[in-house]
Amino acid sequence: MDSTLDAIIVGGGMVGAAVAAALGQAGLAVALVEGGAPPAAIADDEPFDLRVSSLNLASQRLLESVGAWQRLPAARRSVFRHIHAWDEDERRAIRFAAGDLGLEDFGHFVENRVIRRALWQRLAELPNVAVHCHAGPVARIGGGERSLLELDDGRLLAARLVVGADGAGSRMRELAGIATRDADYHQRALIVNVRTHLPQQDVSWQRFTPEGPQAMLPLPGPHASLVWYAGPEATREREALDDAALRQAIERDFPARLGGVEAVLGRASFPIRRRHAEHYTRPRLALVGDAAHVIHPLAGQGLNLGLQDAATLSERVIAAHHAGRDPGGPGPLAAYARHRRPQVLAMIAATEAFHRVFTGAGPLRRAGAAGLSVAERLGGAKRLVMRQALGL
Repeated sequence: MDSTLDAIIVGGGMVGAAVAAALGQAGLAVALVEGGAPPAAIADDEPFDLRVSSLNLASQRLLESVGAWQRLPAARRSVFRHIHAWDEDERRAIRFAAGDLGLEDFGHFVENRVIRRALWQRLAELPNVAVHCHAGPVARIGGGERSLLELDDGRLLAARLVVGADGAGSRMRELAGIATRDADYHQRALIVNVRTHLPQQDVSWQRFTPEGPQAMLPLPGPHASLVWYAGPEATREREALDDAALRQAIERDFPARLGGVEAVLGRASFPIRRRHAEHYTRPRLALVGDAAHVIHPLAGQGLNLGLQDAATLSERVIAAHHAGRDPGGPGPLAAYARHRRPQVLAMIAATEAFHRVFTGAGPLRRAGAAGLSVAERLGGAKRLVMRQALGL
């Protein structure tokens, strides 16, 4: 066993790598434990991956602060300056523009693998961050002045803090005995990457239908990622269509503003579920990202919430370390949970309300549509919603 580290991060995805980078560049001794291989290099001309995330301004600032944003190739990210949402009648709509807040844009859509690759490139520059790949935790002994973590390759690591960033099925959450509250929305989301007739767009839009939302996320050039929510059976039937038939279904059922589809470039689907940990912390342990919370993806805030976890936890831990206090002690962990849990609960409530209103019975959907029209005319409320979504 090596000497006691300041922190062990379990999970080398985007959120875990962000925590490791933030702590590492602040001078803390860190180990990152990742069950898979390091992310591979990505050529600018490679096809776009299906896993795409929205990065808001708060997330962008975090990535900038840890030296990863500068490594995101411009050819792999797409800026968006407008957000539109409406129901079956486009006259009942709400529109957001970055200029209304005096901003140049709302953020960028970027492939998950590109974000992760940029973070790992930064980690490689930090001499006090040790990376252990193809390894996972099998046991944790907490309490006292440090936490011991046994890995499945036989190594034993010790640290003042262990961070569980190992996803929705978190092994660290399980080892800590933290229960979750789960919900199944009985929907699947079909993700389809397409090449469009229209050139690069700077608007992300979402239409609410009784079956579920339809969304368009712009990608660089004449490309887009489409998200189509529906019941599991309908989604699997669409996923099984050949490219030509799926393209025709998209052009028939998606809003005309998509502008036509030249080609279907890839597709995949996943179930829509919610999961929320009953506790974000235990002695010398903190959960971040999907290990702590998985929300309905209709607002596109999942990764942003995770990166805000990373920023908040890192700030508390670094402040304690620089003040000569225990970075894994109860003070920093309690402050982290106090700050993050209410914000996550608010986002869960908001996405839950949108889902139930716009997929509910006719009167409920009409009330929701009327609410969109009213909200469109309330400038102050719109600005508050925008700032919340931007993490500001």
